[in-house]
Amino acid sequence: MITGTGITKTFKQRGGVLGAREVPALRGVDFAIAKGGAVSFIGESGSGKTTLGRIIAGLESHDAGEIVIDGVPMSSLSHRRRQPYFRRIQLIHQDPYSALNPTRTIHQTLEAPLRLRARQTGRPRSWADQRAEELLAMVGIDPGYVLPRYPHQLSGGMRQRVVIARALTMDPEVLVADEAVSMIDVSLRLGILALLKDLRERLDVGVLFITHDIATARYIGDDGELYVLYRGQVVERGATEKIIADPVHPYTQSLLSAIPVLHGLERPGAERVVPREMQREGEPDAGCLFARRCPFGTERCANEMPVLERGPDAEQEYACFHPRRRSVIPVGVGE
Repeated sequence: MITGTGITKTFKQRGGVLGAREVPALRGVDFAIAKGGAVSFIGESGSGKTTLGRIIAGLESHDAGEIVIDGVPMSSLSHRRRQPYFRRIQLIHQDPYSALNPTRTIHQTLEAPLRLRARQTGRPRSWADQRAEELLAMVGIDPGYVLPRYPHQLSGGMRQRVVIARALTMDPEVLVADEAVSMIDVSLRLGILALLKDLRERLDVGVLFITHDIATARYIGDDGELYVLYRGQVVERGATEKIIADPVHPYTQSLLSAIPVLHGLERPGAERVVPREMQREGEPDAGCLFARRCPFGTERCANEMPVLERGPDAEQEYACFHPRRRSVIPVGVGE
């Protein structure tokens, strides 16, 4: 089990049109990832979801809050003693090409972490080669074809499968998939998503899926939890299917409204929620962070900050002064 409480992160921005300023990336985020579970962080660019994923994977520091892994607070450990915990959490990068060293063959890429593990566990050197072949077969590619090749000699889909195989060399308990299919051809995306879902079921590995696409989050974790982030704050969370079927926060509703579907297949009698304006840099932090864009905002929203509260049915939490369930209509393609 991995939990986070009050995670905050602020980046200092220098120069630019707006001058030097501090940019809050995360504003007191709480989360929980159960063993073998599926959790999705969704939100538009700048919502803080990637920063949060990197913090969970131990690749980014946070300013305040606490990460607890298997009951052990990470703040109580030195950097060296934290490493074994964070090795259980492996990141699958968005860009499979930049994630692989172009000067090393796939065999060399997989061999390095496996030989380290072989030394640590007293296994023979031959185990690393055998395990590399097993992992490539597990992710659905031919070891004999892939091992001697360099990343540029493989397709985008094959490179992403190699990245997943490399993550599995550490026998992780959680895979953090950061927009793992956004840079892959549309025709290959379903295969990668199916692979992640299969690994979750077969290896009992947890999956943290970071995306702006609710449809892919639903495919990976239809039995999991969904966290909707806006400007570094969780504005809604709950069971994935529940939030998609009955979203409460206007921002979640606007994300669902933006999903394209074929004209004529929209949900009958549903509404469409469209933000009043685009998100702009340097917006004030007073009041609800979504207030300026919310089509249902009031004066209270502009002056008071709502906090995440559990709804009457106890299945969802949302940060909104005027919560209302809406059956949302996606955008019809060809309108």
